Amino acid sequence: MAVSTAKAPSIPNGVIGANPENLKAPKVSYGVPTENIGTKRKIICFSDFDGTIFMQDTGHVLFDAHGCGAERRELLEQQIKSGERSFKDVSEEMWGSLKVPFDDGFDVMKQTLEIDRDFKQFHEFCINNDIPFNVISAGLKPVLRRVLDQFLGETLSSQIDIVANDAQISEDGSEWKPIWRHESELGHDKALSIAEYRDAASLESEDGTIPMIVFIGDGLSDLPAARHADVLFARKGLRLEEYCIEHKIAYIPFETFADIQREITKIMKKDEEKTHGKGMPTNYNPRANLWRRISSKNQIPKYIAQTPKEDRMFLWPETFSELKQMEALHAQ
Repeated sequence: MAVSTAKAPSIPNGVIGANPENLKAPKVSYGVPTENIGTKRKIICFSDFDGTIFMQDTGHVLFDAHGCGAERRELLEQQIKSGERSFKDVSEEMWGSLKVPFDDGFDVMKQTLEIDRDFKQFHEFCINNDIPFNVISAGLKPVLRRVLDQFLGETLSSQIDIVANDAQISEDGSEWKPIWRHESELGHDKALSIAEYRDAASLESEDGTIPMIVFIGDGLSDLPAARHADVLFARKGLRLEEYCIEHKIAYIPFETFADIQREITKIMKKDEEKTHGKGMPTNYNPRANLWRRISSKNQIPKYIAQTPKEDRMFLWPETFSELKQMEALHAQ
C-alpha cells in the first residue's frame, strides 16, 4: 500500500459531495476559507482514523453489535495491555467473532459513527492546496474505505490513501480474517522494516523541496508519532495530549478539524515568509525525517525501528506483549 504524495485535482470551494441518507454527519461550518493560499512548501498530512476523523472506533462498533460483545472485547483488550496475549492473537479473535455479511455489518456503523463536523471542509482545503492526506490505522482497510466512501462520497474518499491491514471477508459473513502487512508471528517483520529504512535515503519530495510533516491523532496508538512530526495536533482532553504534556512534547490542541485548518494556514504562511518554501521547514523536526523518507519513496510507514522503547507498547502492542512474555520466562 502506497502513501500518497501526489497532487490531487482542485474542486470548487464549498463543493464536498452529498451525504447519503441516514448518516450521522454533523452540519459542516464554513467559517474558514478553503481556497488555495499559494504557498510553495510541500505539506504531507498523516492522521489516525478512529477517535480522530470519526468519534467512535469502527472495530468496537462491529464487535459490540455483531461479534464478541462489549464485555468480552474489554477483557481481550486488558489481555493485550497485560502482555498475556499478543495484539495479533487478540485481534484475530475479535475479528473472527463477527458473523455478519459486510453490508449488514455496515448498517450499524451508519447509525453509530459520527464524523468530525469540520473534517469535510478540512479535506477540501487539503485538496485545493495539494496537501496529500494519509490515514494510518491498525484497523481493516476495507472497513475504513467503506466508511469514507459513505461519509465523503467515493470521489473524495479516493483521494485519501489508507495504510492499514487488509482483510478477507466471506460473502455470507461467516469469516472475517485480517491480512497482516507482514506474515510473521507478530504481524510485523522487523528485519524487513530495517531494510526498507536503509533503502529510503532521500528527504526531498519530487520537486526538490523538503516537505513539512503533519500528524493528527488522539490516543495511545498515536504516541510514538508525537515524536516524529514537524507539526503535531492532539485532540483536546485525550491521552495523546496528556502524553505530550507529561513528556514536554510540542503540540497544538484541537477540538475539530477547523482548528487544524486555521493553524496549518498560519504555519504555511509563516513558512512562506521565512523560507519561500526552500530549505528546512520553519517547524523542522529531525525525527520527522522518517516520514519524509517514507513519503518520498511511497512506502508504508513502519517506524518501530526508530521508535523509543518506552513508546513501542502503544503503537506496537504485539511487540510489547512479546517482551512481557519473554520477561516472564526469564523470571521463572
